[in-house]
Amino acid sequence: MGFWALNVDTFIMSLVLGLTFMLVFYVIARRAVVGTPGGMQNFCEWAIEFVDTSVRGSFSAKNALIGPLALTIFFWVFSMNLMDLIPIDYVPHLMGALGVPFFKVVPSTDPNATFGMAIGVFILVLYYSIKMKGVSGFLGELTLQPFGKWGMPVNLLLEGVNLIAKPISLALRLFGNMYAGEMIFILIALMGGAWAGFSFGNATLYGSQILLSLGWGIFHILIVTLQAFIFMTLTVVYLDMAHQEHH
Repeated sequence: MGFWALNVDTFIMSLVLGLTFMLVFYVIARRAVVGTPGGMQNFCEWAIEFVDTSVRGSFSAKNALIGPLALTIFFWVFSMNLMDLIPIDYVPHLMGALGVPFFKVVPSTDPNATFGMAIGVFILVLYYSIKMKGVSGFLGELTLQPFGKWGMPVNLLLEGVNLIAKPISLALRLFGNMYAGEMIFILIALMGGAWAGFSFGNATLYGSQILLSLGWGIFHILIVTLQAFIFMTLTVVYLDMAHQEHH
């Protein structure tokens, strides 16, 4: 496909989910009441308070961007992951009927999406590292720590690996967990094909598929939420490190 290939399905789903998240919060904010709030307003207020508490616990500097960024990351990644709970053949069959032979409904199972978000975070880390410490301070952290000026080559190697590992770990952690979860859903779904055999063993396999899909679906709700929280928290921690003089 080449470096400049565009995964249209990932792009469309990411865009739609991001716009949906912003639209919901915008509408709730416009209709917010002081008296007795409705269910959605309660949820949005709880979500904002939850993210605000998490940011205050992980970010020690002052930056008005971090709170909105953390809120956006959490709900955008969460909405992407949540698509994994839709039965695996619903959307592909619908898109097939519309003439689209292949459509990936879970953007976070595409490494292009996870690396795109991670690289965006990495650019912010570099930007604030240079802004807060200056070019000389940033380069000094890369070349003078932890062994001083006499260990400059080793310092650069260690700090360079540590710096590059941040976006790679962010991207691969999210992608690996969501991709593995999707593969398990597919394997469980394939067990349903055993019903065509009409034997006791096949019927047992088909029944097991129902129980496994229910159990894994319930457990996957935790994974979907946890991976969004981890991506948000690590982003805030990395940006906090970028604001500190030493780390």
